[in-house]
Amino acid sequence: MDQPAITVSNLTKKFSFTAKEESSGWIKNLFSPVTKEIVAVDGVSFSVEHGERIAFIGPNGAGKSTTIKMLTGILFPTSGTVSILGLDPTKDRKKLAYQIGTVFGQRSQLLPNLPLTDSLEFFGVMYDLPEKIIQKRIVELVDLFDLGSFISQPVRKLSLGQRMRAEVAASLIHKPKIILLDEPTIGLDVVAKKALRDLLIRINKEENTTIFLTSHDVGDIESLCDRTIVINHGSVIKDLPTQDLARSFVYEKFIDLVAEHKFSTFPKLPAGIRYATTNANKITVVVDINKISVQAALIKLLTLFEVEDIDVYNADLETVIRHIYERNSDRA
Repeated sequence: MDQPAITVSNLTKKFSFTAKEESSGWIKNLFSPVTKEIVAVDGVSFSVEHGERIAFIGPNGAGKSTTIKMLTGILFPTSGTVSILGLDPTKDRKKLAYQIGTVFGQRSQLLPNLPLTDSLEFFGVMYDLPEKIIQKRIVELVDLFDLGSFISQPVRKLSLGQRMRAEVAASLIHKPKIILLDEPTIGLDVVAKKALRDLLIRINKEENTTIFLTSHDVGDIESLCDRTIVINHGSVIKDLPTQDLARSFVYEKFIDLVAEHKFSTFPKLPAGIRYATTNANKITVVVDINKISVQAALIKLLTLFEVEDIDVYNADLETVIRHIYERNSDRA
């Protein structure tokens, strides 16, 4: 395992399409079509070590899905290179399929009208596993994912939480070294999300499975991933430990002011400070630290309000990620 699990270098994908020119008329469009080009992925580079848990995030249209399709060999890059476990997906897609697993939250790979056991056995056969190995692995996965209570039920009768656990289990039947997950917790309730996240962390620790996750759920990113790669407009705009994400992009601080008695008025605030919530017992304000320091903001606030307690804290990760997207869009 000297080389990384995933290596992506200057990866670019362009799509060409024929566009109509409204002013040129249909005859000219027919005989002289105008070809336009979209750059979906633009010079993306990163590497992932064995056993890492990576979040690959970005707004809709950022290039996430296109990148994943190139990682799995579904799409060929226009330029650049991809190496997954030492294999080139454009040349070794079949070999690669035996080494990776995929889970798509909005698309099931299970057999809907048959018991879950049939799907697990089907995938075991598909990956050329001997019958004894298949049965042993099913026992392991049933125990690990707590599938015993519904293992014999048709997949279509499972709850969404049960189905997603089954989807992940099926993707692990052949003990892949890398699992790529696209929105795995979408639609799940809080309890089911936590259960699935805990299982993925356990798989990562016990089998050293590399996790490559795309998700719009900040909870997935915070609880599952040690590192986050942010992509927008086809380019990587940030690659850093998840715990440092907020620290690098925070330009707002939140301040809670707890009333000494009760707040009766809410006067106009100085530049760089705005109300987030107001009530008689507590006020929350947002401070833009690019416009005013926290110290200066506190001095001004204490001249406006009589307070019993003060709490200063950072924005949550969801707000931070939104700021990353907005800041990058402004520069585009």
